[in-house]
Amino acid sequence: MWSLPPTDSVLHFLALIAITAEGMTAALAAGRRSMDYVGVCLLACITALGGGTLRDLFLGHYPLVWVANPIYLALPGGAALLTILIARLVHRLYLAFIVLDAIGLVVFTMIGCNVGWQMDASLPIVIVSGMVTGCAGGVLRDVLCNDVPLLFRSELYASVSVVTGLFYATAFGLNLNAELWTILTFVLGLSFRLLAVRYKWEMPKFVFTGDEGK
Repeated sequence: MWSLPPTDSVLHFLALIAITAEGMTAALAAGRRSMDYVGVCLLACITALGGGTLRDLFLGHYPLVWVANPIYLALPGGAALLTILIARLVHRLYLAFIVLDAIGLVVFTMIGCNVGWQMDASLPIVIVSGMVTGCAGGVLRDVLCNDVPLLFRSELYASVSVVTGLFYATAFGLNLNAELWTILTFVLGLSFRLLAVRYKWEMPKFVFTGDEGK
């Protein structure tokens, strides 16, 4: 999950922010289910590290980051505990949840694409690698909280990950400034997701009730 180019310090910095943000989203979700502190911290680690773990298992990319560096388990856990302390001071928790989740979605998508590219995967696999990294942690969080995952709700979610991944991957074969491209991708992806929520942008739906032929 942290296999980043040594020159792209911006992505590494954003990764620290994203893993913290996802830990906070998990704490907010756990609070709605009245979980104890241990459950909150466990959910935070699953949310922040789950997408990258699944990606690495699918791609055979070892060692897993939290196995090689257990200290990374402390970051989402600490963020979750901090969220418990400040949650009652935040009056618009849903807005905070959406923004923090959007940050995690976009940054983890870039990291997943990066790992796929470093393993010489084809472009479709690079994009899927980014999508799994970006979306899976949030899905695990919502399923464990018995909520409908954001991935399956109306506003664009997985589509944001795909667009972000495609935009980010265009820089892999070109002589572009990695840090500048990372910032541009982050701004694009985050803006796309928040605008989708604000204006309720949706993909076309397939509706079939089975009554059409009667």
